[in-house]
Amino acid sequence: MIIFSLREDKRSDINIPNTGFFLPAQGDSVSKGKNLAFLIHGLTGTAREMGSIAQFLNKRGFSVAAPLLANHDKSISLLKRTSWQEMYKAVRDEFLKYNGYENIFVAGLSFGALIGILLAHEFPNKINALACFSPTLFFDGWGNPKLRVLLPLVYKTPVKYWFYFKEEYPYGIKNPRLRAKIESFYKEANIFDYSKAHLYGYPVIPVSCMYQNHLLSKKVISILPGITTPIQLLQAREDDVTSPRNSYFIRDKISSKDKEIFFLEDSYHIITADQERDKVAESTAAFFEKHKTA
Repeated sequence: MIIFSLREDKRSDINIPNTGFFLPAQGDSVSKGKNLAFLIHGLTGTAREMGSIAQFLNKRGFSVAAPLLANHDKSISLLKRTSWQEMYKAVRDEFLKYNGYENIFVAGLSFGALIGILLAHEFPNKINALACFSPTLFFDGWGNPKLRVLLPLVYKTPVKYWFYFKEEYPYGIKNPRLRAKIESFYKEANIFDYSKAHLYGYPVIPVSCMYQNHLLSKKVISILPGITTPIQLLQAREDDVTSPRNSYFIRDKISSKDKEIFFLEDSYHIITADQERDKVAESTAAFFEKHKTA
């Protein structure tokens, strides 16, 4: 559903919990400073999207950091005016806090996967390996509204700040039980309802945010040939938001010697929380383990 609204959320008492988290590795002080997994969630989403894989990696001896993207605990009116550069800078600042770890691994979901690629480009000597979950260069999945073809026209005008896509079935989730929980919030929520945004993400996606994804995609495409970090791309064949073309494109353009694609057969876009989240965690952990240097 497409929503047009000139209203702005000017409330000063908005309180969306910050879902970012850090899980220290178990064991002695040496273990705690050795291996770090740095996880980046998706646009208009929540760090909780990375919770399952974080727990799995933590049990495998990794410290895990999962920051909240910039302004994802603020009003939609503020978020829709946040540039991808601001989001990248905030993630970059968080990333640099963990500079002391011997082995650093990065994983990102959707928009977060693109942010992860930027980190790998800027810090090729700091990041051992990269995992990209459902990378979103192109909004070409089967579940996108047909009117998405008009987005390039809207991007060129201020109108992009007043149009929103209301999240609709299947909400990036194939698991019926989880999808029902998300649907119970999204179907009833209005543009400024953040009551469960910390659990499931914002109920709408501003077109201006999609524009920022578009600009970030252009930047990422331009730097892919210069990236040599080992990369694993994980995506659902039935991704409702972005088709497998996205993963194939990155694999074919990137210069990494170790690059692979792992396809899932029973999930939709948010593979870190969907039916095969355990497979995602296992595959990611194995790939990271392979690229430990000590």
